[in-house]
Amino acid sequence: MNPSFFQFIPFSRWLSRLLLYSRVAASVDRTRLPFETGSTTSCDPFRRHFCGGIQSRALWEGSSYETLLRKLEFALQDSSMEEAWEAFSDFKRLHGFPQQQLVSKLIASLSYSSSTQWLRKAYDLAMVISEEKPHLARCESFSRLSLALARTQMPIPASNVFRVMLEHGKFPSKDILGTLFLHLVKSQIGSYLAADILIEICEYFLNWSPQTKKLEKINLMKPSITIFNLVLDSCVRFSSLVKARQIIELMPQVGIVADANSVVIIAKIYEMMGERGDLKNLKVHIDSISSAVLYSKYWLFYDSLLSLHFKYNDIDAAAELMLDLYRQKNSLHPSNGPPSKSNGSKYCYLQIGSSNLRTGNRIIIDPKKLENDFLIAPRSHSGLILFVDGKFVPSSKVLAKLINIYVKERKLDGLSNFLINIYKETDLDTADLCSVVLHACVMLGWLDTAHDIIDDLELAKVPIGANAYISLLNAYLKKNMWEESEVLLKQIRKGDLMGNLSDELGGSISTADDIAAYPIDKKSSNSLEKSKLVELLELENREYNFGNHLVYEFNSSVFFFCNAKMMEDALRTLKQMRQRNVQPTFLTFSYLVNGYSSLEMYRDITILWGEIRRQIECGALTADRDLFDSLLLNFLRGGYFERAMEVIDYMLKHNMYVDKWKYRREFLKYHKNLYRSLKASDCRTDAQSKRLEHVQAFRKWAGINQQ
Repeated sequence: MNPSFFQFIPFSRWLSRLLLYSRVAASVDRTRLPFETGSTTSCDPFRRHFCGGIQSRALWEGSSYETLLRKLEFALQDSSMEEAWEAFSDFKRLHGFPQQQLVSKLIASLSYSSSTQWLRKAYDLAMVISEEKPHLARCESFSRLSLALARTQMPIPASNVFRVMLEHGKFPSKDILGTLFLHLVKSQIGSYLAADILIEICEYFLNWSPQTKKLEKINLMKPSITIFNLVLDSCVRFSSLVKARQIIELMPQVGIVADANSVVIIAKIYEMMGERGDLKNLKVHIDSISSAVLYSKYWLFYDSLLSLHFKYNDIDAAAELMLDLYRQKNSLHPSNGPPSKSNGSKYCYLQIGSSNLRTGNRIIIDPKKLENDFLIAPRSHSGLILFVDGKFVPSSKVLAKLINIYVKERKLDGLSNFLINIYKETDLDTADLCSVVLHACVMLGWLDTAHDIIDDLELAKVPIGANAYISLLNAYLKKNMWEESEVLLKQIRKGDLMGNLSDELGGSISTADDIAAYPIDKKSSNSLEKSKLVELLELENREYNFGNHLVYEFNSSVFFFCNAKMMEDALRTLKQMRQRNVQPTFLTFSYLVNGYSSLEMYRDITILWGEIRRQIECGALTADRDLFDSLLLNFLRGGYFERAMEVIDYMLKHNMYVDKWKYRREFLKYHKNLYRSLKASDCRTDAQSKRLEHVQAFRKWAGINQQ
């Protein structure tokens, strides 16, 4: 015994504790003795001293009941986990579970431990209670346990404990619920589970009978906007786009008011999925924001919208958005005050699905509301828009994209108009910007393009730096393009730039021959060195593919038709994709699966699964967990268990997490008593025998009792 034990416990308490432990040991040991009447040979003198002979089994049990309870209580008071667990194990073996209060206190005490061993024991105990004695489960202790498991990065046990509470209609406080999600979304598996749990909470909330609803319970069940933002943000980080879309669609059904964080995250999800229609309508409301705090948040929204314009190859829309940002840079003076609360603020709406469809919903957005901003930090963006010194600044990357597409599609007038509008509508140093653009074109060998832009800028009386002329002139001379160089020299003389040119080259210049007399590479090394814009343009030039935007347009059409339950039109669109050699993506098939599911056309999903599998095996389609998840759920609902086991094998083959709890619940919801008493010998046909085999295989995999 620990010597410090004697220093802090009074002698009387120590003596009573010692006697208690002796009685417990004796009582527990007696239960292991034979109980023949009159037999005393198995009792040693020490036991006879305390027992006074062999008593009846009932007396022994009564003695052990009280003493074990007291031992458990003392151990819990002293936070001695080993003694508490030993006392509990002995008591449960002899008498079953103790009172609810002690069980809850034991689970709570184990939850406070930093040892994963004790947390695992607490989890195992909670699962046993949920199956054998569900009335002993208390919300407080199970909430603490779930939170402790999540904090220790044990997301699967944490989610299972929470789901037990949910099934019994018990809900933790909003603070605990928010903290639980905060820890779950830190890992990939935790993020998957957090998304599924959030969906389950929303389903419980929506399915709760209005006649039996209590206001307090409704408020407890309804997730906060912070939880939605945390889960959606994790969906972005782990590319769980289909699940994110499902959660976004639940927001208006639950009655959630989105805030600034929501707008930014949803915009990123839409960017990754290639959906831009709704964001274009939302831009009007975002433009009206004047708070500096919110203004610094919404640069991510513009970044996503601009990226979508480029994905759709809508170069004119991209240029217009960039001009808007340049205008805001000069005209907007955001206030430094904090963002206003939702009280008195004007709501706006984000349409989910087509406004022409009855299935469409609208998310209520308070664009001036910002909740728990410290929890949501921007982790990924396209890098097209920068936020510098309180102003939006289009980056060199977006300028490279703009130039490359204009040149590739031979829309030089669009590029020239863009530069002209910047000169007319902003106070930006247009001469410097034009020089950078022209120099980049020269470095990539686009000499005709550079000269055409110079012609357009001169016609609009936009100032051009002398360096731009020098770069182009040197490039002409290097390629012995004398006629073009003479034309350019005339323009230089007309613009009174000959003096600048002479100073640059260090001598009197009047003709192209004068320039040719100078060592070009040496004298013009500064003007011809690679700039960052040139490097980005080279990258964009290599990656450019004219047909890339078609996949987003086709996917948008497939999504619309599937939402409208117009599956024949959706399949026609899929056929057109193949005819134009546009490869369907996992989103294309996800939309089709969801469309068939809404019509309960499960057999058609099995046919679609065959094509998905072929596409994956030939490397044309990337395996996506959300797609597999949707397929598996639909096969379980439709009773296609052979296909369900195939999907499970594919998920395990690709090292994807498979949520047994969710699929087990789905099976019990639709097929609880399917083939429970049927044996293989009772099957009448081979088809029934195979079906029974697959049902039993799923039951075994999911851990469902076969009896």
